[in-house]
Amino acid sequence: MPLPLTDGRAPAPPHADVRDVPDALDVRDAHDPCDALDDVELVAARAALAQGRRQPARSLLARTGDDWDRRGHRIAVLALDPHAAAWAGEWLLAEPDSADAAVLLALARVRGALRGTHDPAAARAACRDAAALAPADPTPWLGLLRLERDAGADAVRIFEEIRIRHRDHHHAHHLMVALLAERRAAAGPDPLHEVYDFAAWAAEQAPADSPLVILPIVAHAERYRALAVRGLAPADPATAPHWRDHRCRDVMKAAFDWWLEWEHDDHPRRLVDLNYLAHAKVCEGRPAEAAALFHRIGDHVTPAPWSYPDRDPYAAFRAARDRSLGTGRP
Repeated sequence: MPLPLTDGRAPAPPHADVRDVPDALDVRDAHDPCDALDDVELVAARAALAQGRRQPARSLLARTGDDWDRRGHRIAVLALDPHAAAWAGEWLLAEPDSADAAVLLALARVRGALRGTHDPAAARAACRDAAALAPADPTPWLGLLRLERDAGADAVRIFEEIRIRHRDHHHAHHLMVALLAERRAAAGPDPLHEVYDFAAWAAEQAPADSPLVILPIVAHAERYRALAVRGLAPADPATAPHWRDHRCRDVMKAAFDWWLEWEHDDHPRRLVDLNYLAHAKVCEGRPAEAAALFHRIGDHVTPAPWSYPDRDPYAAFRAARDRSLGTGRP
């Protein structure tokens, strides 16, 4: 299935910038971001960087090599440090041919642009410079995709550049789903919306053990968000009929069955998928299946989709987990 191009109408901006939400919040502390998820090496490198010690982050990126999903995840998290752009700029001055320095600088500037503290044009230029230094690396293109406002021709072109370099890029597929979900949201629910077709196509194209099999679940959550922020779906996702139509039930069963058969402990963003799947099972009213997922998630709650449409993700996650597990916490 070729990627659909824009219909010429710019969608309304998302209620929350789904391209730049933190990856996780540690449930033990609602104000303690843990974007690294369970990557202990990344946690250590980020902590060292925050203390002004740069070598652990430098060594981490060198060790990551061309594990593109892991590289994208690690650089995106390191780029969250408020001093990442300054440090990466100094590193690049010292080593002008360092692809790691260039990509980190690019994603740090993208982060600043999304927060409104940096010029988007300069962020795009940094991404293009990084892509020139590392032509095989999809990560600079991931930075460019995060800057796109809609799923128009530019976003499709960037997405294809990523797929040329890493066909099953996890983060890029999630971003495209979030952008596509915005199309014609004001028109209301549409069971034939293209975001569902795109997610099904991507899942079918992926290898049998790929976490992209979960993408149809992500599509339903992102479409729910797009509708709910416009008042076209209930504010409580568990009461939305969106989660109980035949198509949604079929994709949720397929995704849960895939997880039972192919569960991986090594994908850097698997906890993102598990949060989407647990959220869907809660909304479907399947607490036993949700409980199994909550056990695997542990304390690693990701804001998306628990924050949809405008909820506190920590509180929503904890309430859903406690209901599913039959526990209560003060």
